[in-house]
Amino acid sequence: MAGDAEKGGNLKPADEQEIRLADVHHDLTRGLQARHITMIAIGGAIGTGLIIGTGSALAQAGPAAVLISYSIVGFLVYLVMCALGEMAAWLPLGSGFTGYAARFCDPALGFALGWTYWFKYIIVTPNQLTAASLVLQYWVDRKKVNPGIWITIFLITILLINYFGIRLFGEIEFWLSSFKVVTIVALIILSLILALGGGPDHDRKGFRYWENPGAFRTYIAQGPKGHFLAVWSVFVMATFAYLGTELVGVTVGEAQNPRRTIPRAIRLTFYRILFFYILSVFLLGLIVPYNSPRFPYNSNDPKIKSSVGASASPYVVAIELAGINGLPHVLNACILVFVFSASNSDLYIASRTLYGLALEGKAPKIFARTDRRGVPIYALGTSALFALLAYMNVAEESTTVFKYFVNLTTIFGILTWISILVTHIWFLKARRAQGVTNDQMPYVSPFGMGGSIGALIGCCLIAVFKNFSVFTYDKSYGNFDYKNFITGYLGIPLYLGLIAGYKIWYRQPGIAPMEADLFGGKEAIDREEEEFLRQQAAKGPGTPTQQFYKKWVSWLF
Repeated sequence: MAGDAEKGGNLKPADEQEIRLADVHHDLTRGLQARHITMIAIGGAIGTGLIIGTGSALAQAGPAAVLISYSIVGFLVYLVMCALGEMAAWLPLGSGFTGYAARFCDPALGFALGWTYWFKYIIVTPNQLTAASLVLQYWVDRKKVNPGIWITIFLITILLINYFGIRLFGEIEFWLSSFKVVTIVALIILSLILALGGGPDHDRKGFRYWENPGAFRTYIAQGPKGHFLAVWSVFVMATFAYLGTELVGVTVGEAQNPRRTIPRAIRLTFYRILFFYILSVFLLGLIVPYNSPRFPYNSNDPKIKSSVGASASPYVVAIELAGINGLPHVLNACILVFVFSASNSDLYIASRTLYGLALEGKAPKIFARTDRRGVPIYALGTSALFALLAYMNVAEESTTVFKYFVNLTTIFGILTWISILVTHIWFLKARRAQGVTNDQMPYVSPFGMGGSIGALIGCCLIAVFKNFSVFTYDKSYGNFDYKNFITGYLGIPLYLGLIAGYKIWYRQPGIAPMEADLFGGKEAIDREEEEFLRQQAAKGPGTPTQQFYKKWVSWLF
């Protein structure tokens, strides 16, 4: 093996200086180029939550409620990314944002963040594999081919991609993410054409569906209260759609010249959120009425109600309403690529998160070992074992289990955002205490501490109230939906329990601003950056085509 990167004991805090040096001089390979980082950043956020989940959100709340919710959550995500970008550009660590929490705020927070983030991805990986089998049922009935066969094929494929090194993973994920971007752009253009009457029906819809059936669909209550609850009910779906944007924080340890690539990826996140999310949900509200019986949410047909593949997508509903034949099959193939890409990157994140925990002495040290290619094979193998949970979903109730997994994944995702924001606030306090000014920083969050505090309050509100409907009456479960209550809130006591358990066991206080290690390992990273820039300067500015792409096209990709 390339070496035991972590010097501490098994699940015991190692010598602080040794851990910090290991975090900088890790055994991962810096094989991700700028184009890989930028595409992984946006590709991680474009998934089934956007292409399918927006349908259930639209049917439940109406177009105006969806637009409001997705805009608010999108802004919160941008603030989270800015906070993460400032820390990652200053000190790119192999352990990602768990390392920042342990170094700048509190080791207990880093411990809890790392493990809950790992929990999230060992749950979402089998969830994506289940989704892949469900999408394939659009073409092949489960009675003809057991879903376990599809799960096995996908699992072996993503395991091989992750095993054969970061360069292969980065290249494949780059092209998969590029395909996702092209698909979303094509769907946005198609939506605009249909809204303007360019479809086979030549029906210029405009804002017709905002008037009838309306911009809002009341939820639980009637009138303005029902409109407010409708907006709030969509927050959980909007959050699920944006989960994965923080993936760039995990890739910093394997990024070439992270001081430049990470800030660039963060800056472009704002425009991508505006283009991919806000514009797409706005156009969807123009071309599909929220009360369409083709939505599973509105249908009494068991076959439609259990839809997960293309038939559950609002784009397919729009295509069918416009009278376009054949496209649903094409879109289902695109959704399959989306799910495959997501499962591939999810396994990558799970393995790197466990590697980062071991690097800090917060997981067994064997998980910090890498092979000669820089792949943390023990962390990868352990994370892949949990993907076998996908076989639980071979049962008929797989769509129900799928929804519970989504609920559980969402709360872990919000807790991750909360932890990043808390860490950034403490990082800014440490900067002020130690006299690090903005002009010394490679990247500065444009909204500063105020932006992180505001985003922290917003994320906390969503975390607490996102499943408010479990306390309301419904004939399917009565006065209390205990199943969704458990999956919706289990992450909170687990997260707080990990923090409290670490505090009780190790008796370690939080880190005071003057004691936060802002400079440990920074000199080595500065030297790496200088050497990389020297090599790039020797290559020259590139061809005219490359310069045109970088200036005018790369914002999208």
